[in-house]
Amino acid sequence: MKRILIINGPNLNMLGRRDKKHYGNLTLKEINSLIKNGNRDLKFKFVQSNYEGKIVTIIQKSLNKFDAIVINPGAFTHTSVAIHDALEMFKGPIIEVHLSDVDNREDYRKINYIRPLSTKVFSAKFENSYLEAINYLKNI
Repeated sequence: MKRILIINGPNLNMLGRRDKKHYGNLTLKEINSLIKNGNRDLKFKFVQSNYEGKIVTIIQKSLNKFDAIVINPGAFTHTSVAIHDALEMFKGPIIEVHLSDVDNREDYRKINYIRPLSTKVFSAKFENSYLEAINYLKNI
């Protein structure tokens, strides 16, 4: 596992301003730095978008360029068949991450279009969800 694409969905660019009980204290930039600084043996591409179509295009362009995808689709977890369909074409591991415990939150978050394609899920541990995802990838 050498090349990892990390995709962050809508509103994750606003970490640090969002509800800290669900999302923790760190900004997305700080989380990305933690990941990069703790794993210098890996190559990362970090992307964040509030736009579904841009995330779909990023996934499409990643085919055959990355060994794994770590994705926090944010609200698109519960709404995006398009992101699901794009991820379906990716042949490597797909790791779903969430800062909060999405499985035990509001009823409208019960639908998850990403989970059926996920190799593994890490959630409810704030930035540690990402760090555990990277450690998992290093060990498979």
